[in-house]
Amino acid sequence: MTEARRTYTPGGMGQPIDRDAKSSDSFRRLMGYLQPFKFRLLASVALVFIAALLNLIGPWLQGVAIDDYIATRDRDGLRTIVIILVLTYLGALLAGLIYGRSVAAVAQRVMAQLRQDLFARLQTLSMRFFDRNRTGDLMSRVTNDVDAVDQLLSQNLLNILNSAIQIVSLLGIMFFLDWRMTLAALLPVPIVLFIVGRIAGMSRPAFVDYQRSIGGLNSVAQERLGGQRAVISLDRQDTARKEFADANEGTRAKGIRAQTLTVLMMPLMFGLGNLSTVSVVGVGAWLAVSGDGNGVTIGLIASFVTYSSRLGRPLGTIANTVTSVFAALAGASRVFELLDEEPDLVDKPEAPVLGAVDGTVRFDDVDFSYVQGEHILSDVSFEAKPGQMVGLVGPTGAGKSTIINVLNRFYDIEAGSVTVDGHDLRDVQTDSLRQQLGIVLQRTFLFTDTVRENIRFGRLDATDSEVEDAARLANADHFIRALPHGYDTIVSEGGNNLSLGQRQLLAIARAALSNPTLLVLDEATSSVDTRTERAIQKAFISLMDGRTSFVIAHRLSTIRDADLILVLQDGRITERGTHDELLELDGFYHNLYTTQFRGTTPAF
Repeated sequence: MTEARRTYTPGGMGQPIDRDAKSSDSFRRLMGYLQPFKFRLLASVALVFIAALLNLIGPWLQGVAIDDYIATRDRDGLRTIVIILVLTYLGALLAGLIYGRSVAAVAQRVMAQLRQDLFARLQTLSMRFFDRNRTGDLMSRVTNDVDAVDQLLSQNLLNILNSAIQIVSLLGIMFFLDWRMTLAALLPVPIVLFIVGRIAGMSRPAFVDYQRSIGGLNSVAQERLGGQRAVISLDRQDTARKEFADANEGTRAKGIRAQTLTVLMMPLMFGLGNLSTVSVVGVGAWLAVSGDGNGVTIGLIASFVTYSSRLGRPLGTIANTVTSVFAALAGASRVFELLDEEPDLVDKPEAPVLGAVDGTVRFDDVDFSYVQGEHILSDVSFEAKPGQMVGLVGPTGAGKSTIINVLNRFYDIEAGSVTVDGHDLRDVQTDSLRQQLGIVLQRTFLFTDTVRENIRFGRLDATDSEVEDAARLANADHFIRALPHGYDTIVSEGGNNLSLGQRQLLAIARAALSNPTLLVLDEATSSVDTRTERAIQKAFISLMDGRTSFVIAHRLSTIRDADLILVLQDGRITERGTHDELLELDGFYHNLYTTQFRGTTPAF
């Protein structure tokens, strides 16, 4: 599906809207996730204030020590104030550790809930959503973007809060000690803050672009690594490296721009601290030597030197963190875009459960398109009676798999109706429909788990005995028992420690275990050798007994005994009948059969 054909709702995934509005909305929604922990967070804020206050009392105590005890050589008083100073800093450290631990716990709870909500939302979305969104980008939203939000909640907001409290407390104690020295310390602040504001304004879009670029890079990596077997077999490693290098270079360039803006913050803040220190020393020295000293002592100047040097630190933290906040809010916006994605295939209100069915399937004048205006099925009509086997044949793109997709209600049709025992699929609960279906796809997906659990995925409450019976029905028991640990052998990622035929047999056993009324076999024997195919066919005879079965066939031998064979071309049924009836027509099916009989398989 090309980009031009995609349509999005305002604010949906991929739809550009006002970034400031999205950031504000994302922040508001994140605060909603924190609502259940408000009392714990208020306690953490109190601890932040205590820690900041204790850290600021320290320099004042140092000034007192200089003026009242060092100058007068009062050792006892100096010893006492040093002990107080140590206890003050230890108290600040303890308060910091407690609030840090508390905030981290809250952040992880929120992250767990956010990940759960994301994954739950993905389970509600239809196949159309996954058709138009790359898996790598979705994974980036669930991992990288959620991690950015984690950084925001566990560190960034805490740093900003801590720094804001430090600034307020710092200015308060400085004004309390001497307002003139305080103004001297603040002289460089407006200039630096103006520069920081300009940099922050450039950082926001830079980080949004960077987060999107990471999603694209992950998509390239996921697709190439997922298809590594094809890459190696076709000797396309150099092409894969170049594609990744191009995407990586784009991400690097955007990352440099975003991170450079971040790096500029700290030098500016250190410069602010240095300028404030120079200003304090200059003004303090002038006041100290003027008249009677104007109440300015060496100890007071020493305290203000410490305070002024600290003034740049929280401002620098805020400035530096603000750029990280932009990055986190960009990630949060992408997360909430996914959470806001509405499923385009939903059950009707009060839709009834589809109970046990006999298996009559009827298509009446069905039209369907993956892309609006480009019909894949047109005026498709047929009826499959209970227990019948229906074969589907035709060239690639004719609509065979689409009929199966529609029957599973992976997509809704545009016109006509599809019914099971007279119930329109759009009028019943989709989950209850799919419980009636057993599916064996051409591309088998196996989980990284034991062979036993991969089969049990067909019916989670099945006993070990039932799992093994299903494996015997699928003629898989003999090869499973020959594996190193039998049914407890771990299937590697993608089932790479099993042959294609073995994977297919496990998929058939999984379908058999679910005991469906309707059975779908999507070229289920196309990946196996002739000997294995005969074994599978024998299993299919038992499996299909009494069930309405749909078989997409590449090898016509698999549907020779079908009750009804449908020949599809360009989304229409052009021929229908039994094997013998279609041969007598001397049409497409006859040509296909005779071609295969000669040993030459046409390209589907």
